[in-house]
Amino acid sequence: MEAFTEGLLTALQPMNIVWIVIGGFLGTIVGMLPGLGPATAVAVLIPVTFGMDPVSALILMAAIYYGAMYGGSRSSILLNTPGDGSAIAATFDGYPMAQKGQAGQAMAISAVASFIGGVLAVFGFILLAKPLATFALKFGPAEYFLLMLLTLSAIVSLSLGKMVKGFIAMVIGLMISTIGIDTQSGVYRFTADIPHLSEGIDFLIVIIGVYAIGEVLYNFLSIDKQKKEKKKIGKIWFSKEQWKRSMWPILRAGPIGFIVGVLPGAGGSIASMISYSTEKQISKRSKEFGKGAVEGLAAPESANNSASVGAMIPLLTMGIPGSGTTAVMLGALIMLGIRPGPMLFENDPGLVWTFVNSMFIGNIALVIINIALVGLLVRVLDTPAKILYPIILLMAFIGTYTLSYSTVDFYLLLIFGLLGLVMKVLDFPLAPLVLAVIVGADMEQNFRMAVLSSNGSMGVFFSSPVSITLVALIIISVLYPLIIGAIQKRKERKAEGNIEKII
Repeated sequence: MEAFTEGLLTALQPMNIVWIVIGGFLGTIVGMLPGLGPATAVAVLIPVTFGMDPVSALILMAAIYYGAMYGGSRSSILLNTPGDGSAIAATFDGYPMAQKGQAGQAMAISAVASFIGGVLAVFGFILLAKPLATFALKFGPAEYFLLMLLTLSAIVSLSLGKMVKGFIAMVIGLMISTIGIDTQSGVYRFTADIPHLSEGIDFLIVIIGVYAIGEVLYNFLSIDKQKKEKKKIGKIWFSKEQWKRSMWPILRAGPIGFIVGVLPGAGGSIASMISYSTEKQISKRSKEFGKGAVEGLAAPESANNSASVGAMIPLLTMGIPGSGTTAVMLGALIMLGIRPGPMLFENDPGLVWTFVNSMFIGNIALVIINIALVGLLVRVLDTPAKILYPIILLMAFIGTYTLSYSTVDFYLLLIFGLLGLVMKVLDFPLAPLVLAVIVGADMEQNFRMAVLSSNGSMGVFFSSPVSITLVALIIISVLYPLIIGAIQKRKERKAEGNIEKII
C-alpha cells in the first residue's frame, strides 16, 4: 500500500498529468488514421523520450498506446475504416449505427465502454499481475495455435447464413498470410519474384484496402443516391435503453479482454473478436447484431482497451512483449535503462505503481477527451461525398506508404480494395479474411513448432488442460450457432403450420 500510495502521488504530479493528456490526445488522433496504429505512434515518438525521466517516458508511451485504442473506433464508426486491427469489430455495429443517424451515440458508448474496460483492467493488473503472468507461461505453441483457431472459428460462425462464405473468406486470408519467406525453411512462397513481397504482406495494407478502399469504391457505385440523402447526426449521448443493453456486455467483455491481452501475441484484435462472438451467442437480440446493435459495439470496445492494459503484464513482469506496440515499448524501455522482468517489482516498485496509477488517470482523461470530440468528429458525416471520399483515399495511401515507404504497397492496396469491393457486392464477410491475415503467420509457426516438439504427433493438441479446454470451446463455437439456427427454423415451421391450420 505504501508503494501504491507513493505511485499515485507521483502520477498526480502536474507534469506527469500533462504527459498523460498529451499522450492520450495524440494516441486518439493517430488511432483514427488508417495504418498509423499505436505501434507506429510509439515508435515515432521514442526520440522525444530520450531526455525525459524514465517514469514520465513510460507514462507517455502507455498513454499513446491506450489512447490509440480509443481512437481506432472513431474511423470505424464514422467511415467503416478501422484505424488498426483491434478496431475491426467496431465496424460491425458501429458503422450501421452511424448510418441510422446514431453516430454520436455510438461514439459516446464506445468511449464509455473503453473507459470501463480500461479501469477494470487496471484493477485486474493491481490484483492479478503475478498470477496471470505465471498462467501465461503455461501457453506453449499448441495452446497459442488453438487460441488463434478458436478466434477464427468464432468469427466465422458469427453469422449462420454466411458460415460458408465466412469460411471461404478465412481461407483466402490464410492464403495471403503465407506469402513471403518461410522462416523455417527459407523458401520463397508466392512472391512472384518481387523482392518486396519476401517479407510478406503487412496486415494493415489488407485492412486499409478491403475496408477503406473497398468502402469508397462500393459507395461510388451508389453516389448519385447518396447525394439525395441527408444523413442524420443524431444525439451525441446514448439513451437509458442503450446503456441498459450495454452495461452487462461491457462488464463481461472487460475481463475477457484483460485475460486475452495478458497472453503474449494475442492482442486486442483477438480479444475484441472473442468478446463480440460471445455476446452474439448469448444475446436474446442476436439477429440485430451487424445491423446496429449497441451491445455489439460496446463489448468489443471494452475488451479492446482492457487488452491493451493486460498486454503490459507480460511486458513488465517477464520482459515479454504482448503485442507489436509493447515490443516497440520494450526496446524503448531498455534504451531508457529500465529492465522489465520479475525483479522490476522488487527493484523499482515506485516506477511500476506510478505507471499503474497513470493508466487509471489516463482512462479518466481519455473518456473526457473522446466525449468532448464527439460533437466535432460526428460532423464528418455532413461532409459531401465528393470531398469525403478523396480525403479517405488520400489518408489510405499516406497510411500505406508510411508502413515501408514502397510504391509496391500502392498496387497491393488497390488489389485488396478491389477484393473488398467484390466481397461486399457478393455479401462476403470481411472480418474472417482480415483476422486470418493477422493471425495466419503466427498460427502456422505455432502449429509447426508444436508438431516438431512432439515428433509429429497430433496428440500435442490434447496434452494439457488448457489445450483440451480450447478444443472444447472451438467445437462449441462452431456447433452452437448451427444448433440454435436449427431450433429457430423448427419453431418457424411450427408457427407456419399453426397459421395454416387456423386458416
